[in-house]
Amino acid sequence: MMEIVCRAGVQVTGEGAREVHDDIIVEDRVRLFLNDEPLTTLVASADRLDDLGVGFVISEGLVDAVDAVEVEGNDVRITAPARRDVELATESSGGSCALCEPKRVGSSITVTAETIRAVTASIESEVWRKTGAVHCSVLFCDGEFVTRACDVGRHNTVDKVVGYAALRGLDRSTCILGCTGRQPAGMVAKAANAGIPIVVSRAASTDRGILTAERAGLTLVCFSRGERFTIYTHPERVSDIFEELEKARA
Repeated sequence: MMEIVCRAGVQVTGEGAREVHDDIIVEDRVRLFLNDEPLTTLVASADRLDDLGVGFVISEGLVDAVDAVEVEGNDVRITAPARRDVELATESSGGSCALCEPKRVGSSITVTAETIRAVTASIESEVWRKTGAVHCSVLFCDGEFVTRACDVGRHNTVDKVVGYAALRGLDRSTCILGCTGRQPAGMVAKAANAGIPIVVSRAASTDRGILTAERAGLTLVCFSRGERFTIYTHPERVSDIFEELEKARA
């Protein structure tokens, strides 16, 4: 479970000031080791650390599969056949990402606009409602909700749901990833490296995020809120919308 603490503060409104006691999410440091060598330290919420560690090494393209994972306190030790030619860099959010071209997604799945809206509606959590301080990702596979993960870091939420799927042998080429966070290149690359063909975000992308999705063969959907969403790349996977566009162009 994610750790939440109560902290006092002074709330100021147009009607004056009063003392309040708010639920605050706990921020931790998590150390990852790959084949007994230090890999990186993540700012994270210290729950589901096995999913976090496994998802990180897969979604950063460092490994294709994991042999074993062991959690000792906030240390996560992963054993896996690993690439040696990947350099880690620091993202704009402070997280780590691999400096390599993301994998190309291979998937023939299609979805409808209603599926996109169902994924969007599920990207909310009780922890967010209590604290307002976490991001959330969800994973749907074969049209069914599979898992939801929250964390202080948006990248970590993706790693957690990817790790969950990997540890349970789920076919990620049939999955849709839903996120609260914006989609720069590093976030899109995580989904591509994990083999997930569709990403739905309630937030925006960046130019490099869209370019990365286009090159990786990934369908990127952003600004998904209520009835509205914008498909930036590979709209053919959203079948009813694509058919509507084709008719309009004819």
